[in-house]
Amino acid sequence: QVQLVESGGGLVQAGGSLRLSCTASGRTFSNYAMGWFRQAPGKQREFVAYITRGGSNTYYADSVKGRFTISRDNGKNTVYLQMNSLKAEDTAVYYCAATSAGIATIPSSYARWGQGTQVTVSS
Repeated sequence: QVQLVESGGGLVQAGGSLRLSCTASGRTFSNYAMGWFRQAPGKQREFVAYITRGGSNTYYADSVKGRFTISRDNGKNTVYLQMNSLKAEDTAVYYCAATSAGIATIPSSYARWGQGTQVTVSS
């Protein structure tokens, strides 16, 4: 089974950028489609972005479309989330997750999760 570790979170001013990384252990990373989710205090975990196994197709929440980019490098067992033009409302703990399903936007579709990385955007 794949284990996931996120990194790259931090504190950034509104309008700035961050790149999150999620590195997987094991040799089966390319068997999984990957997603990024986020959870702000007092709110439910919400879908952010999705990428297929080979990386050829992506899907985004409307709230991040045009600002965030998901990508993956299967040779490095890593999926990325490039976040530009950050807003205060992007503040949350960000999680990567692995799924065997097709396009999946709900957390229950994902079998494996990382521990999360905090992103704080100051206004």
